[in-house]
Amino acid sequence: MKETFSELIAYLKNPVLVKDENTNTNYRLKKFFHLLIISIITSAIIMPVFGLIESSGLVDMNQHAMEELMEQYPKIFIFFLAVILAPVLEELIFRAPLTLFYNKNYFKPAFYVFAILFGLVHITNFTITTNVLLLAPILVLPQTILGGYLGFIRVKFGLAWSILLHATYNAFFILISFGSDLF
Repeated sequence: MKETFSELIAYLKNPVLVKDENTNTNYRLKKFFHLLIISIITSAIIMPVFGLIESSGLVDMNQHAMEELMEQYPKIFIFFLAVILAPVLEELIFRAPLTLFYNKNYFKPAFYVFAILFGLVHITNFTITTNVLLLAPILVLPQTILGGYLGFIRVKFGLAWSILLHATYNAFFILISFGSDLF
């Protein structure tokens, strides 16, 4: 996993449009699971910041769109939205176009712009207030970083892999939130 993490960090510092030529399924699954673990750990590291933001009264995290969805819709519908529909649509919008930027002078900025836009679109999960807008870079930091991770796997292995990573990542957190409803 250390190798995958080092490769990921190096790539995020200097993204290039170069596919990984190793098509071995075991190799790709190993990298996939490493990226999934790295994605989850990254979010877990950032999560305490949200607690600080909420406890300081700056943003009410209970007004998050997911909280509202959980109150209004059946869990199977929420699961479908978060684990199937959102990953497919978001990857088609934010990752599919990456390979259109063949020129290395355009690819790097495009890579970063798509990751940032992916993060920023998630600000709509919050009730928009002045504080939410001011704190937007922090509030969408997990999604922005995830956008970079998804861009990495998309370029290296293809669009289906970024959809799968996105779906699995969302499923992990959705299932945790469902589980927390039991207690």
